Amino acid sequence: MNRFVVDASVAVKWLVPEIHADAALRLLEKNNTLTAPDLIFSEIGNVLLKKSRAGEIDPDAAVEMLTDYKRLPLQTYTTYESFEYAWTLAESNGLSFYDSLYVALSLRTSFRMVTADKKLYNSLKKATFRKHILWVEDIP
Repeated sequence: MNRFVVDASVAVKWLVPEIHADAALRLLEKNNTLTAPDLIFSEIGNVLLKKSRAGEIDPDAAVEMLTDYKRLPLQTYTTYESFEYAWTLAESNGLSFYDSLYVALSLRTSFRMVTADKKLYNSLKKATFRKHILWVEDIP
């Protein structure tokens, strides 16, 4: 069994068919342990709202997706537990505080973090903890 921290760029692909969705869905097909900081719910909701407003998805479908998302096998951790560590990671690696919360959870749990955010992935290629970061298409 593999253990992963998934960020919102991956989790939204479980709901919305877009590039890399097939790779993201592989996480759900196996007996994986999937975790995320609890801010993932706000991020997913925001992405769905933006897609609804842009006419990419129907508003009613977006609400159904939110309901479906609550049923997915994802364990969440409170972001409060990682505030100081996330701040240090954000400052020292040029990350947003949001992204640093995912990285902090990954480092605290020793779970690899999976992302479909190319900018984030590329920015962490030289980080000392790069072995903890996994591109969505590279999911084993």
